[in-house]
Amino acid sequence: MARKVIQITQPKGKLGVMIPGMGAVATTFIAGVEAIRRHLARPFGSLTQMGTIRLGRRTDKRTPAIKDFVPLAELDDLIFAGWDPFADNGYEAALKAGVLERSLLDQVKGFLEGISPMPAVFEQKFVKNLHGENVKKGKTKMDLAEQLMDDMRRFKKEKGLDRLVVIWCASTEAFLKAGAVHNTRAAFEKGLRSNSPDIAPSMVYAYAALKLGVPFANGAPNLTVDIPALTVLALENDAPICGKDFKTGQTLMKTILAPGLKARLLGLNGWFSTNILGNRDGEVLDDPESFKTKEESKLSALEYILQPDLYPELYKNFYHKVRINYYPPRGDNKEGWDNLDIFGWLGYPMQIKVDFLCRDSILAAPIVLDLVLFMDLAQRCRQLSRKGIQEWLSFYFKSPMCAPALYPEHDLFIQLMKLKNTLRHLRGEELITHLGLEYYD
Repeated sequence: MARKVIQITQPKGKLGVMIPGMGAVATTFIAGVEAIRRHLARPFGSLTQMGTIRLGRRTDKRTPAIKDFVPLAELDDLIFAGWDPFADNGYEAALKAGVLERSLLDQVKGFLEGISPMPAVFEQKFVKNLHGENVKKGKTKMDLAEQLMDDMRRFKKEKGLDRLVVIWCASTEAFLKAGAVHNTRAAFEKGLRSNSPDIAPSMVYAYAALKLGVPFANGAPNLTVDIPALTVLALENDAPICGKDFKTGQTLMKTILAPGLKARLLGLNGWFSTNILGNRDGEVLDDPESFKTKEESKLSALEYILQPDLYPELYKNFYHKVRINYYPPRGDNKEGWDNLDIFGWLGYPMQIKVDFLCRDSILAAPIVLDLVLFMDLAQRCRQLSRKGIQEWLSFYFKSPMCAPALYPEHDLFIQLMKLKNTLRHLRGEELITHLGLEYYD
């Protein structure tokens, strides 16, 4: 049965990508996009660039590339800018991050040198282990938000851009609970004018973007847009929002393994996870308050996937511990160890051990690219933009945002099905249920 095709404005003109935090993740993303544009490398890990989508029955053999199926911005149309408390240009920051080989960086050196970060909104108490000097000054946090809005307007005008997307690639902020200042737009704006200590820098960026109707994606576990004041502002201005915390490394492995345990009804006694990493992220997370924010994000996935309330014999009392250790010699090459104590038939114990030697920024960069392109798609589609929270992008996050009455979906495979069915829905194609009985009629 034919379905209605949802109207999506074509991606004409240039798309500005504005990034708070021009460190390892951002520079790996930007340098990578430029290397791909110059045919020096391939976009491995990117669903928008390499993924396909099945349409119709399996016998129809219709499997187009996602980038051919929905109208996404072209890589050649992306223009980059960002903010950072350190003044290093894109090339200098990429060298210091130590993720990409110098031989590759030198081939895009001129391009990266042309990207210098604007002064950042920065507050020491939220990132205690960083000490930057390239920071904005203002009497109030509302003043700082206005400066950010000026940055966005100026960048759009000077570069002749058609649209903007803002994506947070900066550090994890100190743990913050939602309070009264976060409940309404009026209370939040009053807090900006009175320098409320409960408004973090990431919230100032989010407010500035949403006030201008610019989509905002949160790549860290910070509270940021996950508060009523900003979700309402997003709805009022038709600005898509999504978050939180890019799904890389250890949590990616958890959202792959845990659904398998649950599918086979294998019990779990305990899951112990520890990491070593030495990049700026590791340095920031060496502060207990920043680690608490990250810990909340990393701990939540298993509870939601395994549903111990529905399967008490299997999962009710499992022990879950997460550790992150700052170890400078590793740089961006994180190592994550996991030990799983599981049990099966008749209660007999078994173990699974995982040693994932990953590169955090290499895993994060294609996520940033996909989110930029999908959030731009959302802002050009009224049916998506008017909903604010883009839950269909949960696939990319450790702590996916969702409507207040819902629990977040963490199962990686359900998340991917949700994402692809959303794309099918937009293009008037039948949703895929994998029922398959029709093949045997």
